[in-house]
Amino acid sequence: QVQLVESGGGLVRAGDSLRLSCVVSGRTSSVDSVDAMAWFRQAPGKAREFVASISWTGDNTPLYGDSVKGRFTTSRDNAKNTVYLQMSSLKSGDTGVYYCAGKAGFLVSRFASAYVYWGQGTQVTVSS
Repeated sequence: QVQLVESGGGLVRAGDSLRLSCVVSGRTSSVDSVDAMAWFRQAPGKAREFVASISWTGDNTPLYGDSVKGRFTTSRDNAKNTVYLQMSSLKSGDTGVYYCAGKAGFLVSRFASAYVYWGQGTQVTVSS
């Protein structure tokens, strides 16, 4: 009943910036049940890695993975049911498929198991 659709991925050079978007859609009652969102990424041959998490309310400070802290920023537009991931100073190690995910409960979480809804992912490739 809830669909998450990511966009904005692509091929960039090291040092460039890129912004990903994730739109949440579906039945109103289902969309309203999604209280917090997160970004994860997965590089080939590696485990899925937490990137960032944000609540739909202003009560929780966004959470970031250590490898992206200071370079990536997540934000939300409640009116558009959209979350963003602004990525700056990109490195080759940031290459991977980026997924957005949603969960009930406003507490942000770095654990993939906490998230019920997942998008199909968008590829980000950073060339060195």
